Amino acid sequence: MAANAIDQTRRMLSLVTYLRERPGAHVADVARAFGITEDELISDLDVLPMCGTSFRGGDLLDIDTDGERIWWRNPDASGESTAEPLRLAADEATALLVAARAVATLPGLREGDRDALLRATAKLEAAAGEAAGASSRLSVTFESEGGVFADVDRAIAERRRLWLRYYSPARDELTERTVDPIRLFAVGHTYMEGWCHLSEARRTFRLDRVAEIRLLDERAEPPAIEPRDLSVGLVQPAAEDPEVVVEVGPGGRWVAEYYPHDSAEELAGGGLRITLRSPDPASLRRLALRLGREGRIVSPPELAESARKAAQEALAGYGEQV
Repeated sequence: MAANAIDQTRRMLSLVTYLRERPGAHVADVARAFGITEDELISDLDVLPMCGTSFRGGDLLDIDTDGERIWWRNPDASGESTAEPLRLAADEATALLVAARAVATLPGLREGDRDALLRATAKLEAAAGEAAGASSRLSVTFESEGGVFADVDRAIAERRRLWLRYYSPARDELTERTVDPIRLFAVGHTYMEGWCHLSEARRTFRLDRVAEIRLLDERAEPPAIEPRDLSVGLVQPAAEDPEVVVEVGPGGRWVAEYYPHDSAEELAGGGLRITLRSPDPASLRRLALRLGREGRIVSPPELAESARKAAQEALAGYGEQV
């Protein structure tokens, strides 16, 4: 439950900005953009009004939905209440309280933000009653990416450009980039989607691969592009990407579950012949090394030979041959 609560909290940080800029957004479109089901989105909308804008305090959020579209409504200038008190189930209150306390521990979080979050947490504890006592016996912490998360969240809120030193496992190298951040989202790990000025294209960065990060004084001005549809997965190969064929043994069947693929044919002995596409086929050399004797690249021939040589070099110190 704690991990789900953390994912929900991270997602809602981005959801606030997304909805504010898209009044009347369709529920189906928003759910697709965030890679969640419509039921999960409605669940987020049920708890989001309890928080201040982007968890930064202020008036309660006034968000309305008829099940098909979502409206962000500014608080009434007359000072009237903008939201009726919500009644949370015990498990919902516990999950939200645990996640809120975890967010409050993020390194790099501005003190004003932390104070606002703690005040909101105190109000939620009072409203939760007995459920608050159960949540106090649970604790979670974010992984080492927490400081990066806080910096990216701040950059998005203040519309500032970021400088990164980023590790690319496909090329086994660190690169320096300037990025205009667009949003944060979680799909197993936490990612930032942004406009990369090195590539001059939209890119997705996994936060635990950011070796160093700095907020710049330059204003972030990413192109007006729609967030990627994550409902079909984070990795979305294109039809024009090069085709790669990999054969795996029984111990390598997980490849068909982890990698989007065109086909997976059964082989004698419980193996699979998997056909997939990749914009960077060379990155699959690492997959071949990881599989070891449980798999091999069949085609294209030049990639298969490259993977074989890489394996030979890796095993040379042990006096083995492939």
